[in-house]
Amino acid sequence: MSDRDPGPQQDSTQTTEAAARQRADNTGRPSPRGSIGWSVAAAFTVTAAFGVSNAPTPLYGHWQDAWGFGDGVLTVVFGVYMLGLALALAVGGPSADRYGRKAVLLPGLAASALSCVLFVFAGGIGWLLVARLAAGLGAGAAITAGMAAAVDLAGAEHRRAGALFASTAMVIGAGLGPLIAGGIIQSGVGQPQTPVFVSTLAIVAVALVIAFRLPLTPPGSQSGPRPRFRWPTVPRLNRGDLARGLTTYGPGLTITSLVLSLGPTILSRLLEESRALLAGVIVCVMFLAAAAVQFALARLSVLNLLALSSVCAIASMAALAVSVTLTPSVLVFFLAAVLGGAAQGLGQLAGLTLLSLHVPATRRAEANAALNISAFLSAALISVLTGYASDLTGLRHAVELFAAVLAAFASISLVVVRRRV
Repeated sequence: MSDRDPGPQQDSTQTTEAAARQRADNTGRPSPRGSIGWSVAAAFTVTAAFGVSNAPTPLYGHWQDAWGFGDGVLTVVFGVYMLGLALALAVGGPSADRYGRKAVLLPGLAASALSCVLFVFAGGIGWLLVARLAAGLGAGAAITAGMAAAVDLAGAEHRRAGALFASTAMVIGAGLGPLIAGGIIQSGVGQPQTPVFVSTLAIVAVALVIAFRLPLTPPGSQSGPRPRFRWPTVPRLNRGDLARGLTTYGPGLTITSLVLSLGPTILSRLLEESRALLAGVIVCVMFLAAAAVQFALARLSVLNLLALSSVCAIASMAALAVSVTLTPSVLVFFLAAVLGGAAQGLGQLAGLTLLSLHVPATRRAEANAALNISAFLSAALISVLTGYASDLTGLRHAVELFAAVLAAFASISLVVVRRRV
């Protein structure tokens, strides 16, 4: 067989994907021609929400010094954000499918705006907890409704492009917020939280205007009683797709969550001083790497994306362990963060692509919610446990344990997923 001959296996794969697209389009609703421009506009609302959610990262060291709390409390503040995000995903996923994307997206962006206001006036841990909860609600709404809107507006013929825009919008926003915050802090402003969150509030305001104008088709009339609340899930036939996406997306997201929560603390221990701008730059580059690998490798098969995500996670954990043990180095820690970002980006793209190709549009937002709830809650739990382990045993031992657990899980995922796809 020649190299250019796709062969029966590739033909079978293409036939399967075509059948999956047909099932996804069979929703009982008209499928209008997509618009790449409007898909990108919908993706920007996701960028705005995640810019707010991660902007506090460079400020954690400042707040720790000012209010005197430990690493465990710091990761709890981060974990409350994950809780708000999971709640928004649980409610927003099914609601966005039933009542329309705007019905969830607009209140979510309003919650992001409220979070900015709360951060401006924050004067203690209680303020941070409430502000982070509101930021999580906004981010969760953006994941369900904003990402689904980006896929919807791309149209059936550009569905993979819509999934790519949605996935990269999340990681771009996640990196943009810390970069803005780090730059403002480095400028020497006396009360940095005010200009940081006034800036992010302006971005959210623009996103709200865009969300109002998105040409989203309202959901069709729904007959019968309203369904009772149920935990977001996927159709039975798509449970394997959800599990395969989660086993690679989860470890990558957990790595980036550790960098977001304890990254500034690790840097301050390595440098013996606080560097807010450096923390913001590392987080920004980490998520830019997550976006770049998605654009660069978008044409790879889902199987290869899943495998590469696990490989990057294993390499990231090796570099993280080295950075705090054998060769304490900011450069090695930076490498670990970039590899972790690549692991999240590839796993996220693979998971979203599986769901966008195979799950019907009437369950797409709920499916996105199911994927992200599982990934974010596990990441929050592991990050909080690592924070309290740092208080009990020291940061170095806690990071070593974290790296060992994540590397082991990613190694198992690499083997299992390749056998089952």
